[in-house]
Order: sequence, then structure tokens, then C-alpha cells
Amino acid sequence: MSPDTTTKTPEAAAAPPPGPAPVKQRIPQGHKRLLTRRDRITLAFMAGVPTVLHVALVWVTAIASIFLAFTSWDGIGFDSIKWVGLDNFHQLFTDNPQFWPAVQHNIIWFVVLILIPTPMGLFLAVQLDKKIRFSRVYQTAFFLPVVVSLAVTGFVWQLVYNPDTGLINSLIGANKPGHYIDWIGNPDLNLWAVLIAASWRHTGYMMILYLAGLKGVDPSLREASALDGANEWQTFKNVIFPTLRPTNTVVLVVTIIEALRAFDLVFVFNKGAQGTELLSILITNNIIGESSRIGYGSAIAVVLLVISLAVIIPYLIATFRKERRA
Repeated sequence: MSPDTTTKTPEAAAAPPPGPAPVKQRIPQGHKRLLTRRDRITLAFMAGVPTVLHVALVWVTAIASIFLAFTSWDGIGFDSIKWVGLDNFHQLFTDNPQFWPAVQHNIIWFVVLILIPTPMGLFLAVQLDKKIRFSRVYQTAFFLPVVVSLAVTGFVWQLVYNPDTGLINSLIGANKPGHYIDWIGNPDLNLWAVLIAASWRHTGYMMILYLAGLKGVDPSLREASALDGANEWQTFKNVIFPTLRPTNTVVLVVTIIEALRAFDLVFVFNKGAQGTELLSILITNNIIGESSRIGYGSAIAVVLLVISLAVIIPYLIATFRKERRA
């Protein structure tokens, strides 16, 4: 044997090789709770309170309105509730001189919103989508009326329409005695005056919806259209606008809902009198008015609910079908 060879003992042969110690495998000690009792209480409180408020203020009141629509009740004591069946609806459709004008005004509200501020909002969205200078400033300026409360908007436009010191009469010289134009009190003008204020607000809303839709358009479509020699208008009409079909559906539903729930502006202007009657105003006047007729007002609310569901349900069905196909 060579002198460099050493004899290894059994203990030395059994010793582990030098290097980092092997990692010991952890034995699971059971499931550890990620949330403490305090966390669970807080989470239940944060989720439970909004749920209870939503159910109480939306679902319970809606179901109660449907029930009360078939009764006669003055709101004083539950023992005074009397079942009248369809009498409220019969009286509403045949004997109320304000009902059909209110329905007509709601339809006019929708037609004006869909014909004036909606195309204007689309036009603004197309211009802002070109990444012009100060685009964010313009977006903020046009969207600001949507953020402001409708009641505040009504007060602002009341100042604009004031027959004595208002901006419009001052510009056209109709603020002198004998030449006043009463934009709010004249039944031939007040509905259109309110619709101008509503359109001013609705334009910013439509602009944001269409701008979001335009941001989702594939840029390659524009490039392919430009390579084919299409100008800007042809590209928008034949390429961009067809891809906005989902956005157009949302815009249509939103506009219908806005037309049906219109209330704040009219109530601030003249409380829905003298040619500005709306279904929402009739509901308020019959439920909260001096001679409270909660059953009759609930019947009007049910009519408004049915009209709203006739629009919302087909939209939801179409949306769910698209999700299933996807």
C-alpha cells in the first residue's frame, strides 16, 4: 500500500459528506386560520350592513310598492289599508289628466337625449381619442356636469333662465319690462328649457362611454383601413363604428333609464307643473303631497317599473348569452 492511503474506520465511513445540512421536511401541523375572530366580525359588518340597507331600501320597498298598488291607503296606520284591486290602474289610465302627458314627456325626454347629446358625446369622444393636446383637461371639463349633483345643476340653470337677470335674456335683450321671456313658467318653453340642461349633462356621460369604447378598438383596424385608401370618415363609418356595437347597446339602455328616472332637474325648476309633468313627479306628488294617496302613487310606480323592466330584461338576457358563448 502507498503511504498516502489511510485506513477509514466504520464511523468515518458513516459520517455525512461535508456541505450544507439537509433541509428537514416540515410536517403539517393542521390548518391555520387566516382570519382572526376580529377580522371575521369586521368583514361581516362591512358586507352585512350594505346588504341589509340594499335589501331594505330597494327590494322591500319595491315589493311593498307592488302590493300597495292594489290598495287604498293614506299612510296613517296600517289598519287603514283597503284592498281595491285594479281600481288604481283603471283610474290612472282613464281619469287622470296628467298621466298621458307625463308619459309623452318621458318619451320626448328619451328622444331628445338620443338625438342631441348622444351624437354630440360620440363626436367629442372621437376628437379626444386622437390624443390632442390638453386632452385630459377637455375630458375633465366635459365630464364635470356629470359629477355635479342634478339638484345643483338645476339651481345653476335656474340662474341662466332667470327672466330678469338670467344670462340668456340678458344676451338677447329680453330682460326689460314688457319683453321678458319666462323660460320656466311658460308651458310652451319650460320642457325644452329643462331638456337643454339635461342634454348639457348627458353629453359628458355619453362622451365617457364612447371614449371607453374607442380605447378598446384594435389599432390594426385603423392601419388596415388607411392602407386600403379610406379617409377618416370612411374609416369611422365602415370600421370603427361597427365595432362600437356593444357600447351603443349600453348607451341605449342608459339613455332609456335616464329618461325614465328624470326627476331632479324638473323638481328644482318648477316641481313638475305647467307642462313639465313626468311619471316620477306624479309618483312624488301622490305619495308625499298634502293629500297622500300612497296606493295610487304606488300604481304609477309599478307602471314605471314595468316599463323599466321591459328595457332592462332583454339587455340582461342578451348580455348573459354573449358571456355563455364566450
